[in-house]
Amino acid sequence: MEKKKTVLPRHYSGVLAKHPQLAEALEALGKTARKEGPLDDKTAHLVQLAAAASIRSEGAVHSHTKRALAAGAKPEEIGHALLLLISTIGFPTVAAALSWVEDVIGKK
Repeated sequence: MEKKKTVLPRHYSGVLAKHPQLAEALEALGKTARKEGPLDDKTAHLVQLAAAASIRSEGAVHSHTKRALAAGAKPEEIGHALLLLISTIGFPTVAAALSWVEDVIGKK
């Protein structure tokens, strides 16, 4: 199965293009962190999606939704990962994150 290339937001791409050594270090850090444990890519992106929702980062929610889907997550799994956060980060924050997920899934 061919892996789909992730399209990065223009501003983020611009920052990385302006600072290529930083971009390289960020990519290496992410790869190293994933290799350090037993979690598969899908689970890792669901964890990162939950963290992105927790800090109310719309861009990161978009990114990790796309990455989780590419790693095999079903929309229902993505939604459930966020619903599990209600008692921890509150319904309004989860509702916002679900709307950001819909931005991505609605385009599919």
